[in-house]
Amino acid sequence: MAARISVEFAQSAQDDLRDMMAWYASQDVPEVGRRLAAEIIDRVRQLEGFPDSGRVVPEFDTPWLRELEHPPFRIVYRRDESVVRIVRVWRSERLMDPALGGNA
Repeated sequence: MAARISVEFAQSAQDDLRDMMAWYASQDVPEVGRRLAAEIIDRVRQLEGFPDSGRVVPEFDTPWLRELEHPPFRIVYRRDESVVRIVRVWRSERLMDPALGGNA
């Protein structure tokens, strides 16, 4: 069995989760934001054992930038040898900007 890979949340992804929870709180349903954040964190745990289980982000078509879907969100991550870094948690309808290039 392969060694488990470390999963980390970049500041941008932490901010995305915080913003998501704030938005649901502003809609008077803070429990929905908390539930979704917990589900997203649980969802990324699969990457510890299966770091390539997400699909390649279609806007970039680079093998190291992948995503998991957790409707209505995209969980975008960078895949390195020993670590998976969650870089964004965005609504599914939002496309990533290919101009970001290596800064994704």
